[in-house]
Amino acid sequence: MYKDLLPEPVFFRTPWEVETLPVRLAEVLSGTAQRVAYVYDTPDTSTFRYRVFNVIEALRASPDSGIRASWFAVSEIASLRQILPQLTTLVLTRTKISRSVSDLISAARAHGVRVLMDCDDLVFDLRYAQLVSVNNDQPFDWEAHLNDWYAYVGRIQAVAQQCDGGIATNPFLAEKLAATCQGPVSIIPNFLNKRQQEVSARLLAAKATRGFDPGKRVMIGYFSGSPTHNRDFQAALDALIQLMDEDDSVAVRIVGFMSGHERLARFGDRVDKIDLQDWLNLQVKIAEVDINIAPLQLNDFTNCKSELKFFEAAIVGSYTIASRSYTFKRAIHGLEQGMVIDNGDWYQALRSGIARVRETKAFAQNAMHTAEAVTARYGWDRNTECILAALEAPAS
Repeated sequence: MYKDLLPEPVFFRTPWEVETLPVRLAEVLSGTAQRVAYVYDTPDTSTFRYRVFNVIEALRASPDSGIRASWFAVSEIASLRQILPQLTTLVLTRTKISRSVSDLISAARAHGVRVLMDCDDLVFDLRYAQLVSVNNDQPFDWEAHLNDWYAYVGRIQAVAQQCDGGIATNPFLAEKLAATCQGPVSIIPNFLNKRQQEVSARLLAAKATRGFDPGKRVMIGYFSGSPTHNRDFQAALDALIQLMDEDDSVAVRIVGFMSGHERLARFGDRVDKIDLQDWLNLQVKIAEVDINIAPLQLNDFTNCKSELKFFEAAIVGSYTIASRSYTFKRAIHGLEQGMVIDNGDWYQALRSGIARVRETKAFAQNAMHTAEAVTARYGWDRNTECILAALEAPAS
């Protein structure tokens, strides 16, 4: 419905693909006060986008801050080592130990460069490795998986243990990371980037023009991303099936690579299954649903998750119903913005959400107010203060 509003085709070129290594090296060195280098395995559209690119984009828009920052892949560490003595801070984002990473940390210490670990998930402490694996529906009884998974977590933990401190997405995760790092952990929440926000604003305006009218069918969307959310989806599945049995005007959209939704197949064209989307087209698919659901199993791992499933939906005028995790409880304020529920309450919550959507005048007003609030909280240039607080060198 809103596809024509996108400025790019489905497979567009990401902003970081055009940022060459010489340009990024020069960017860091252009600073005269604090110079910050982010290291990430290989740039991607998930953790790298939220934890590295979005942060650097915000810093680029604040030249008076005195901080210059850019990013480097692990494969570029040799080049980064050449300018290491001129840096003030090195941020290792979900980085695994290796010979090159270990040597980089040692060299940073020798040159008095502060080293921080930035992590957006509970994947840096082997005590939680089993919990995360089982929660994510991974084959915990396979030797090959156990070897790979424990090596992955252990290698990140080995880096975190050598850091001077850390950065996390919320206080719950920060407390866990502080137990592994050697110093204090700051908080930088996940937030939107400029292009994502611009496209979302256009989608919201289009929905406003249409009066947020759901039409003949109310569309409920689940945006999973990967099979690691199979068990999360099960928390809401029975309620969805009961609702669709009772009300043939309800449809469901599932986006991403996952299983466990086969029981919905009997509803035919009322179930829309779409492959994983790039991060701009994802906003289109979210905008096209009336209700966005975010079911979670509730444990220490899911309490560490950020609230991005809420703000990515709210900024395009879609109403979120979410499980009562640590972060969702603190992100969603009042029924006008969304619902935070116990996992036994999905059926009633969905019925209530549908009733809200069908009251189009009130829903439209609340959706616009929520989008405004979310932009103020998670906008691409609204979190600079906490970024500066996390990156600024502590007083000696």
